[in-house]
Amino acid sequence: MTQCNSQLRFGFLQNKQMTGAFDGGQISSDGGLLLVAEADRRLGLSAALCGVLRDDRQAGKVRHEVHEMLVQRVYQITCGYEDCNDADDLRADPVFKTAIGRLPQTGDDLASQPTLSRFENAISRTELLRMGKVFVEMFICNHRKKPKRIMLDFDATDDPTHGQQQFAQFHGYYDEHCYLPLIVTAQADEGPQELVAAVLRPGRSHAGSGYLSVLKRLVARIRRQWPEVEIVVRGDSGFAMPEVYDWCEENGVEYLIGITKNSRLLDLAEGYLHLARAVYRYTGRKARMIFEDRYKADSWPHQRRVLIKAEVSAKGDNPRFVVTNMGAGDARNLYDQYAQRGDMENRIKELKNDLCIDRTSCHRFVANQFRVLLHAAAFVLLSFIRQHLDGTELASAQVSTLRVKLLKLGVLVKETVRRVWLHFASSCPVQDLWPLLLGRIRAGPASVPG
Repeated sequence: MTQCNSQLRFGFLQNKQMTGAFDGGQISSDGGLLLVAEADRRLGLSAALCGVLRDDRQAGKVRHEVHEMLVQRVYQITCGYEDCNDADDLRADPVFKTAIGRLPQTGDDLASQPTLSRFENAISRTELLRMGKVFVEMFICNHRKKPKRIMLDFDATDDPTHGQQQFAQFHGYYDEHCYLPLIVTAQADEGPQELVAAVLRPGRSHAGSGYLSVLKRLVARIRRQWPEVEIVVRGDSGFAMPEVYDWCEENGVEYLIGITKNSRLLDLAEGYLHLARAVYRYTGRKARMIFEDRYKADSWPHQRRVLIKAEVSAKGDNPRFVVTNMGAGDARNLYDQYAQRGDMENRIKELKNDLCIDRTSCHRFVANQFRVLLHAAAFVLLSFIRQHLDGTELASAQVSTLRVKLLKLGVLVKETVRRVWLHFASSCPVQDLWPLLLGRIRAGPASVPG
């Protein structure tokens, strides 16, 4: 099909007509993708994910290898092209071809949207389970030094559906038809939160559905690597389940889990709230006080330690409750540790707003779970790059900022007999970061997932 390049008119500049057209040739707007490819080679993420996938196609008829298709989709997502349809325009992009291992001009084009869609729908449940294990392996391989403590954060989020997707169901809390993915991050000591699980669930699922089985798998793998490491589980009231408390106590896992207010808990907190109200009336400023007590729900076999936040402000009383089996530490310190789980919301925002992990528009549920893992892989790669930006202006940048600052760089690509030349803009504002970042990524030990 012939593609016409219409001229674009931008008025006059000093009596000269300004005219534009999309006919510049081998120019890409995603030059920073080569940083992602470098991080991927060092981390070994794509290779590990492809290592658990089967390819039953006839070898003589294959034009696009499984590894190339998976990498193509993940790299597109990192650059903001979450729609599989974008592959039709990007399959000839010189930087995408270079990053995936094909020559920018003489190499064959990458896979088209129909080819990638068939690939997405060919993945089996067994392969998805194996892919899911790769993420915790990445976390372990990324920490050569034994951590003292690992914090596992669990959270659920809504994934609105708008078609005939399998298991798309109405959820009363979110008041919409949706899926309900389970997202899990792990934090080694005081390090960043790293994604270790992303499980797509039917829309009518409880927030804690499948939570315990995922927790058991993660704890078993972490303990196999570091038998003596302290493991703490953190979650909001959606994960307040007696079977979780029991399992954690039986297996030496600590927990900080929010619990929903009820009449008995409010009665327990009334004396503490009375004190907080007196402080608020005296100072005129919000009073926030942390206490602890013992509490036993009817479904619990024994009393448990409960942290009570007694907060009073102009908006009224705001009590909160957290159950824990952590014996050491004062109530305020433990509650502050629980409150830090709020940073998990930032990871979910990055996954949803920046990387569109909720682009689950396939009909088949299994294909949508595969898409979730592709988006999760893009997040892991960008997080890996962020970890190597310590001490720079982008050390704590969100994924969207990393993409704009580092990936969305115009580059002219030229292929000669001996070289592939990449000509970036001379005025690029982050050009000083490139040698630093490449040096740090290459200096680290290569990951070798189990």
